[in-house]
Order: sequence, then C-alpha cells, then structure tokens
Amino acid sequence: MTKNLLFLTGKLAEKSLNKVLAEVQGNPKTPPFKYRIEQMGVSVAALMTPDLIARRLKATGDADKVIVPGLCSGDLAALETKYGVPVERGPADLKDLPQYFGHEGVAPDLSRYSVKIFAEIVDAPHLSVEGIIQKAQQYQTQGANVIDLGCLPAVPFPHLAEAISALKQLDFQVSVDSLNTDDLLMAGHAGADYLLSLTEKTLWIADEVAATPILIPAKPHHLPSLYRAIEACLKRNKPFIADAILDPIHFGLTDSIVRYQKLRKKYPDIQIMMGIGNLTELTDADTTGINMLLFGMMSELNVDAVLATSVSPHAVNAIAEADVARRVTYAAKRDDRLPRGYSDALLGLHDRRPFTYSADEIKEIALLIKDPSFRIQVSEAGLHIYNRDGIYAAVDPFVLYPHLKVDDDASHAFYLGVELARAQIAWQLKKRYVQDQELNWGIKSSQMEQQTEAVGKTAHREASLKEKRAQRKLGHDS
Repeated sequence: MTKNLLFLTGKLAEKSLNKVLAEVQGNPKTPPFKYRIEQMGVSVAALMTPDLIARRLKATGDADKVIVPGLCSGDLAALETKYGVPVERGPADLKDLPQYFGHEGVAPDLSRYSVKIFAEIVDAPHLSVEGIIQKAQQYQTQGANVIDLGCLPAVPFPHLAEAISALKQLDFQVSVDSLNTDDLLMAGHAGADYLLSLTEKTLWIADEVAATPILIPAKPHHLPSLYRAIEACLKRNKPFIADAILDPIHFGLTDSIVRYQKLRKKYPDIQIMMGIGNLTELTDADTTGINMLLFGMMSELNVDAVLATSVSPHAVNAIAEADVARRVTYAAKRDDRLPRGYSDALLGLHDRRPFTYSADEIKEIALLIKDPSFRIQVSEAGLHIYNRDGIYAAVDPFVLYPHLKVDDDASHAFYLGVELARAQIAWQLKKRYVQDQELNWGIKSSQMEQQTEAVGKTAHREASLKEKRAQRKLGHDS
C-alpha cells in the first residue's frame, strides 16, 4: 500500500529536500510512497519546535505520517494527538534520507542480546562497601548483568561478605573472582551467584555452595584439565560456565582463540565465557574496534558470557562498548547480515558518510542566505563559512578569520572560533560536522556531556546579547 508522507522543513533545506526525495522515490528498491513538503517559515529546519509546528501547520491533509527534521527538539506526542497521525523525526541530515527509507523508517532493533556481561571491579578490596555499590551501579548503567568482585593476591578483603550482601539487597547478580579457596567459600556462603575461577582441583567448592562455578584449566593452556572439570560437572548435573582463557598479544592470543574454537566444537551445548580484559586493557589501541572484533568471534562461537574490565584510562568505556557490540552482533546474526548499519556508537574517530554535501552544493545553499548570521559546513574540500556577504573556504580556520570582520565582537569571534575548530577536527578525521552540535564521538558522546555543552552555549549566548546591548548603548550615549 502506498504511503502518503508529509515532510516539514525550513526555507534553506526545501530545495535540497525536494531533490533528495525525488531520488529516493525513483529508486526501485524503495517501498512506494507519495510525499508533500510543507515549508514552515523558518530559515533553518533545526529551529523548528513542536509548538511552532502546532501553530503554523493547520492540517496534514491525506498524510499517513508526518516527518519532522531530525534535529527538531521536543516531545512529538502532542502533535500526534493534534493531527491524529504518527509524527516522527527523520535523520539529522536530510542527505541520510535514502538510508532512512532503506530501513523503512524503523531503527534497527538492538533491544536483544545473548551474551551476559560480567563487569569486574578489580580493586574491590580497596573500596568501601559504599564505593563498591557506586561502581556497581555505574557498570549496571553501562550494561553489566553481573557485578564481579575481584580479589587481589595477598590483599585482605574483610568486608567481602558484607559487600556481597549489600549488592544482593539491591538485586545485583554477583560473582567473586579469587585464587583463594577461603574467599570463594565465604563468597558462596554469602550468596554470590557465580565463582571465578574453579579448576578440577578446586571443584569441590562447588559441592559446598549453590553458586555457579566458572571453570578454567588447572594449568595455563591445558585444555584436557578443563575438559575433565567439565565432565565432572556434567556428571553431577551441576550448572557451570567454561572459560578457555584469552591471552594477550604475543603471549598466545591466536592459540587461545583456537582453544575456544576447540572447546565449542567438543561441547556444542555448554555455556562458555570469554574474559576480554587481557586484550582491551593490555593493548594500547582504542577499545571500540577490539570489542567489536571479539564480540564477532563470540557470536560465531556462541559464547554466552564475557568478563569485561574498565581499568586503564583508554578502556574507560569498555563495558558500555561491550554492551553495544553484543547487541549489534546479535542483530546482524539474526538478520543474516554483515554488522553494518546497525549503530554508530562504536565509530569513535571516523564516520561512514562524513561529508554529505559537496562544495558546489554548499555554494548553492550560500546563495540563498539573506541575513548576516554565519553558517558553517564541511565538505571533502574543507571548511566553508558563509552569510549574505559571501562564502569563504579553507582547511585552516586562521585563513578564514580576516574575512569574518568580527574584530570588534569578542563574543561572536569566540563562538566562530569554537565552531571552526570543531569543523576542522571533523574535516581532519573525516567525521560528520553539524553547526551548534558537539562532534559525535560514538559511545563517548554521553548525554551528560551534551547537556553540559548546551548549558555553556546558552550562557555564552546570553553574555553575547548583553555585550551587544552594552555596545549599542555606548553608541547611543556617544
């Protein structure tokens, strides 16, 4: 059935929107649809708000759905009630409409996953119970299913049982990681759900507590001892998870991956864990790519759990990245597709489509500008800044400054400096730039950072207005 879509836009984007929609409509792979565009009387589509739309859009006609610009902020529920049809945001950049229609207007379903994340608090003995709870809540927010309390060799942990009890009272699932059998016994009796890590020599602990054991080889790299521990649990009908141990680069990484493959081939139906800290923590490389690659292997091997750590400064987001990676790989496996087009949360340094407008297209847009406010865009050719007085392009913001004529407007100069610096970074790294928006660093662009930036920007604008009023008053007085 053909859909009737109503697109709302601003003056500057209307021409481009018509062009892009015509191309999308002519694509034989696109589901059939008819469209109409309503220009809402604002220059920039991103300035549109639900209140403005409600005032200016009298009716939706025969539209089955209303599409507002992706940067339109505010709650759209009132518009749906007013017009009686679904109202949703399109992509932030109208040049992304082909991809939007490729997903038939529905975001990929990343609500499901199959890998359980154990997030290890590696310095638990050094933290108070309150400190452990705080870190557990942080990890839970990032996606952890189980909080692992890491015990340290020869470091007393007198409040271990108290910490377990406190976490359990808050409905956390808890595991304890120790080489000390007394710690493991105490943890099991205190209510821990999992114990890391038991070997065939310490498997007797599993008979004395209800906790699920995580099994590892009795000697490094020795699969036969792990097999014997697995067989013992299978014989007793005792639930368990097996871990073949992932080794760091140049210390057996490739062989350890082969061990996981052998373990899965020998036992197709058991639960397997992979601890990834030996790679994410012990490699000076961004953890986004490392996590995605590891979770791709886990997806192929049907690994059920992962032990993740977030200790080194460069691995500060490793648990949150693991959460994204498990969801993306699950969805891609379910759809029998490559893991592309599901999420940009792991694209920290680059974007797949950084430059959506060419230099010639930006020049066409610049010809429509009738006011003195500067617009900034980035193309493959470099940075472009324009207003009604002209357009200037360069790859170095310092080259642009003499053309801007803001020598006597410190606040405006500061604003343009910030935006041009962002634009230059985006151009250098091949990232998407949108004026007045923070650069998107993937999972690192937290909501709190965006809120902080918005507050700072508002304060700056207020200061700028105050400065301009003072200058005008000074002019009148003189």
